[in-house]
Amino acid sequence: MTQTLSLHDITKDYGGAPVLAGISLDIQPGELVAVMGPSGSGKSTLLHCMSGVLRPSDGTVSFGDTQLSALGDSARSRLRLENFGFVFQDGQLLPELSNMDNVALPALLCGARRSVARKKAMRLLDQLGLGELAERRPAEVSGGQAQRVAIARALAANPAIVFADEPTGALDQSTGHEVMQLLTTVVRQSGASMVMVTHDPKVADWMDRRVEIRDGIIHDDRRLEVIR
Repeated sequence: MTQTLSLHDITKDYGGAPVLAGISLDIQPGELVAVMGPSGSGKSTLLHCMSGVLRPSDGTVSFGDTQLSALGDSARSRLRLENFGFVFQDGQLLPELSNMDNVALPALLCGARRSVARKKAMRLLDQLGLGELAERRPAEVSGGQAQRVAIARALAANPAIVFADEPTGALDQSTGHEVMQLLTTVVRQSGASMVMVTHDPKVADWMDRRVEIRDGIIHDDRRLEVIR
């Protein structure tokens, strides 16, 4: 999985009001990028356009040789499922499933046998220190533990890119630090890229690169000294 994610002159309007205004950006294989900006700057909209959740109003989003914005809804959903993993602020785990079954779900949807998917899920949960909680449901673990389950789920189908939207936003500082350490470690070990939206400079410092968005345009783009 060595494909570059490329955005060229992306714009996004809502009801005629511009949210993104001509953004061009490349995410290289294995690169971890933080997207920062004030509320309303367009950073979450940018993440959704990059990941194929939203279509840009103009411009192109390409993953390798595939132009996401040219795909139909079904093909775009399949590309996301097979190539991208997602971590959300509130986890968005399915409450009726065990932690193991939540983690196994992406691999099952990609066609893996149940035994294979559950074995991979258990390995990821063990890697994240959650093996003993595999059969519990999300409501039966702490917020930090649930977010680690969400990280495991994001990696279950061996994604090329992990997209994370404020993954520590609902956690206290200590738990957030622990989650970021685990998240960046397992993503780097997997060889995947990661694009993460955050408002917190301390969270962004875990990444290789920081892109700042203001008023829908890139205000700053710089390399970071990575925390290990």
